Amino acid sequence: MKDKDTGEFRLPNLSMEDTLKLMPESSILVGYRGSQAHNTYISPTEPSSIDDIDIMSIYVPPLNYYIGLDGIRKKDRGTIEKMLDPWDSVSYEIRKFIWLLVKANPNVMSLLWLRENHYLFCHPLGKRILDNRDIFLGKHAYKPFIGYAHSQLHKMEHCKFMGRMGAKRKRLVEKYGFDCKNASHLIRLLRMGTEFLTEGKMNVFRHDSRELKAIKAGEWSLERVKEEADKWFNLAHEAYVRSPLPPGPDIEKAEALVMSIVKDWHGIQS
Repeated sequence: MKDKDTGEFRLPNLSMEDTLKLMPESSILVGYRGSQAHNTYISPTEPSSIDDIDIMSIYVPPLNYYIGLDGIRKKDRGTIEKMLDPWDSVSYEIRKFIWLLVKANPNVMSLLWLRENHYLFCHPLGKRILDNRDIFLGKHAYKPFIGYAHSQLHKMEHCKFMGRMGAKRKRLVEKYGFDCKNASHLIRLLRMGTEFLTEGKMNVFRHDSRELKAIKAGEWSLERVKEEADKWFNLAHEAYVRSPLPPGPDIEKAEALVMSIVKDWHGIQS
């Protein structure tokens, strides 16, 4: 992948051709997401392993996407999802990404607080996003975090074989009677959301990873998971009430940020 300032970028152990199958050439920020970022990755050699290598990238489309007809023709609405075993990639157009940050989407917010070695590529314009992450702080994050947690709780118990669930994961669901991966996501989301409301930062790399991996491996009963979830739903609400964060993000600064990135990428003078 050719970068305007820093040369070529390729994903680890992949050719340039395969890298471009997974993400746009005009990506400005690429990082791990999911189990790699959360320190909960279980090796394929383990019986309970059901993890892909998940990545997220942010890209700036060509100028005709913004002022021509290309943006009208696009059906992905700024989101591109690709798979190339064992890689699972999602790419967001810069405006879509900033909008998701404004709405405090938990999965997207995580990209702003990765460990340094979990960023696979960072163009100067990508770093500009990271340098301005405090724009997106706010108590409004409570609702999406709790909403995502409730979604995981529902899937854990009632939607056993949804989406792209592989055969191995289905067998684990059949073995334990509930989706242990959703259970692990549930507890992680509640803890991360509570920490975010309290500390104003997202602890993406989990130091409770041993416990979260134990949940994912089926070592916790459904009753224990639900008891832990109830505790953290309460703690999250308490954190929301006491949170020192502003009510919501700085919309004006967020808009100025995305405009500056698009204009600078395309060399537009104003």
